[in-house]
Amino acid sequence: MDRNSIIGILLIGLILIIFSVLNQPSQEEIERARRERDSLEQVRREQEERERLADPEEALVEEHPEEDPEAEPAEDLERLYGPFAGAGEGEEDFYILENEHIALTVSKKGGRPYSVELKEYKTFDSLPLILFDGDENSFGLNFFAQNRSISTNNLFFTPVSDQERIVAESGPASLALRLHAGEGRYIEYVYTMEPGSYMLGFEINLVGMNELLGSAANFIDLYWEVNMPGMEKNPQHENNYTSLYFKHFADDLDRLSERRSMDEEEIRTRLKWVAFKHQFFSSVLIAEDNFLSGYVKQEKLDEERYLRNFTAEMRLPYDGNPQERLGFNFYFGTNHYNTLKAYASDYGGENGYDLALEKMVPLGWGIFGWVNRYVIIPVFNFLERYTSNYGIIILLLTIFIKIIIFPLTYKSHMSTSKMRVLKPQVDEINERIPKDKAMERQQAMMDLYKRAGVNPMGGCLPMLIQLPILIAMFRFFPTSFELRQESFLWAEDLSTYDSILELPFTIPWYGDHVSLFTLLMCVSTVIYTRMNSKMTAGSSQMPGMKSMMYMMPVMLLFIFNSYASALSYYYFLTNMITFGQIGIIKRFVDDEAILRKINENKKKPRKKSKFQARMEQMARQKSQQAAAKKKKPQKSTPRKAGGGKKK
Repeated sequence: MDRNSIIGILLIGLILIIFSVLNQPSQEEIERARRERDSLEQVRREQEERERLADPEEALVEEHPEEDPEAEPAEDLERLYGPFAGAGEGEEDFYILENEHIALTVSKKGGRPYSVELKEYKTFDSLPLILFDGDENSFGLNFFAQNRSISTNNLFFTPVSDQERIVAESGPASLALRLHAGEGRYIEYVYTMEPGSYMLGFEINLVGMNELLGSAANFIDLYWEVNMPGMEKNPQHENNYTSLYFKHFADDLDRLSERRSMDEEEIRTRLKWVAFKHQFFSSVLIAEDNFLSGYVKQEKLDEERYLRNFTAEMRLPYDGNPQERLGFNFYFGTNHYNTLKAYASDYGGENGYDLALEKMVPLGWGIFGWVNRYVIIPVFNFLERYTSNYGIIILLLTIFIKIIIFPLTYKSHMSTSKMRVLKPQVDEINERIPKDKAMERQQAMMDLYKRAGVNPMGGCLPMLIQLPILIAMFRFFPTSFELRQESFLWAEDLSTYDSILELPFTIPWYGDHVSLFTLLMCVSTVIYTRMNSKMTAGSSQMPGMKSMMYMMPVMLLFIFNSYASALSYYYFLTNMITFGQIGIIKRFVDDEAILRKINENKKKPRKKSKFQARMEQMARQKSQQAAAKKKKPQKSTPRKAGGGKKK
C-alpha cells in the first residue's frame, strides 16, 4: 500500500470521527427524547389501565386467576375500587342543562359532559350541530387512592337533584353530581349556566379526599379526550383550520400543527386554558387559577365522520385539605372574533388578565393581522348594521378599500405611462451603448429617468403597498364565522366553495367540481394581465416574465377552486373595479401631454439634495487631495548607521 492510499484512509477515518462527534445528540436532546419516551410509556400504561378498569371482571380474572369466578360482585368492586366500590356499578342516565344557546347533556357515568349541542346552528347538511357526542369521549380525574388507580370516568355519580332537565331562563341554573367514597367523603361536579351565555361554570369540590389520597399527594390529573366531528361541506379545508390550542399562564398562546397527521407536546409550565378548536367552533376549558402542567396530543382520523382526536391531560393543584374547590369555565361556542374577545375580557380574572381567546381566529401574522384587526373587521362590522346580505357587504367593503388606495392606483398608472413615453429614448440608449457595457448603459438610463423626473419603481411600490390587504383578505374570509352558511347568488355558503358543476371524476389539485366565482376571478385576472402588458408594452422586462404573468391565473384556478367562494368573489370584484378606475384614469391622461411635461422637466436645472451636494463635495476634496499628493516631492529616507553593505 503506497503512501497516498494510507493518507487517504487516514483522512476518511478522520472525517468519519469528526462527523460522528458533530452529529451526536446533545445532553438536552437526549433528555428531551427520554422525556418523550417516558411520557408515551406513561400514556400507554394509563390507557391499558383504563381499558382494564373499564371491565372489572376481566381485571379481576387477570389479577387473581386462582379465585373463584362465582365470587360476589361486591367483593370484586371492593377489591378494584376500594372506597369508591359503591360507585362501580349503576345505570347510565343523562341530565340536560340548557339555555337559548347551548344544550349540555351530562352522563351519570363519569359525571362528564356527554354531548354539547349549539342550538342556533346546523351542520352543512342541516343536522343538529354537536361539538362532541358519545362514549368515545372522556372527561374525568385520575389519581391513586389507597394504592388503587381511580378513574372517575368509569364510575357512576349520583345527582344531587332528581330533575333531569334544567333550563337557565330568568337566572343561573346548576346541575350537581357527586361521586361518593364512604361516609362524608365525595367528589362533586357542579355545572352552572347563565341565560344567554356560551360560557359554562364548572367546579370540582373535593370533600374528605385527604383521608384517601394521603399527605404526599400534591396534584390530581384531569383527562379530557374528544373526537371532533366534521360539520362543514369541505372536510379537507375544514381540517386545515382544526387544531388544539393552549394558552400559557404567563405567555402567549400556542397550538399543535394542523398540517401533521399526529402532533403532541408535553408542557412543563403553567397553563391557563386548553381548546379543542374547529374551523368555526371551539370547546375551551379555562382554569380560574391555572393548570400546573399538561400533555396535549392530536391525531387526524381516517373515519368519515370525525376529523381529529384531541387529548389533553392537565395536572391540577391539590393541597390536601379536608375541603378543596377547583374552579373552571367551559366555553362552548363560535369562533367569532368579537365574541371571543368579549368573553376573554369578561372572564380574564383579576388584574385584567388577558385570556386572548380571540387569537384562536387565524387572522395572519404581523402586518396582515393588523390590517384584519384594525381595518377589515371594524369596517365589516360597521356594514353589518345596515344590511344582512354578505355579498353586498363584501361589495361595499371592496369599493371602500379601492377608494382608499385609489391614489396609489393613479400613481402606478401615471408611472407606467411615463415609462411608456420614454421608451423611444430608452431604445436609443440601448442602441448607442453596447451590451458589454451594462454599467454604463444602466447609468445612462438612470440619468434619463432623473432628468425626466420619473421613478422607474413608481409602478411597483403601490402594488407592494396593496399586497398586505390582499393577503389579509386571504386569511380573513376562510375563517370569518359571519360568512358561514350565508348564501349569495349561486353560492350556497360563502365560507366554502361554490359549485355550478359536479364532475364525475377528480382532477388532481383541482377537485371534482367547478367553482364559477373562481373562473370569473381567473378570467378577469387574465384580462387585467393583458391590459397591463399593453400599457407597459415595449418597456424592459425580464425574459420569461410575460409568460409567468399568464401562468399565475392558471395556478390560482387550481388553488382557489376549493377555497371560500367569498375570497374568489372579492378578488373578482377587485379586478372589475380596477378596470373601471383605469378606464376613468385613461380619459384624463394624455401621453403627448406627459411627454411635453417630461421634456420641460429636462430643461429645468436639477436641484441637488443636501446629501448629493455633500457627496459631490467630498468627492472633489478627495480628488484635490490626490492631486496635491502627486505634485508634492517625496523625501529620501536616510539610511541607518551601520546599515550599509560591507565593502
